[in-house]
This record gives sequence, structure tokens and C-alpha cells, in this order.
Amino acid sequence: MENYAITISKDKEVHHFEVGEFMHQVEDKCKFRVFENGAYVASFTPDDHDFLHICENPGKVNEELLHLLADKIEAHHPHGVNDNIRKLKQ
Repeated sequence: MENYAITISKDKEVHHFEVGEFMHQVEDKCKFRVFENGAYVASFTPDDHDFLHICENPGKVNEELLHLLADKIEAHHPHGVNDNIRKLKQ
């Protein structure tokens, strides 16, 4: 899957992120990697109910901003963030 852009405005600041999705076949592995200005800043992993949780935060991104980002990533996947996993199991 190709990377896609997500923009978030918070506290009069605009953040431009690039999100990459990776195959998520092994538990405890991050599925979504997030970059800002080309630098890896965070990653998320989905639970069984298609909700994303912070996996890593090497960019020390504000946690509230990460939650807004997770909401936007979830919205980008209307069939659920675990959709490709379900396809592999069928």
C-alpha cells in the first residue's frame, strides 16, 4: 500500500504527516509508521476492534496530537485498520 498524507491543526500549528502501512501478521508489531518532514516520529498498532494504539513515539510527539492522528488514520480505512489481516486469514 502507498503512503498517504494526513494534516492536523492543533493549537494554531499545522502538522503534515506521511503514514505508511505495513503488513501486520505478528502480534506486538507496529502496523502504521508515521513520518513528519521525512523523519520517523511515531507508529501505531491496531487492536482486535480496529482501534489504534501508540506503539512507538521516537519523535516525542505530543500524545494528544497522536490521538488525533490515530483518529484520522482510522477514518482513512473505512473497512477497518485490520482489513488486510482479515483477507490473509480467509
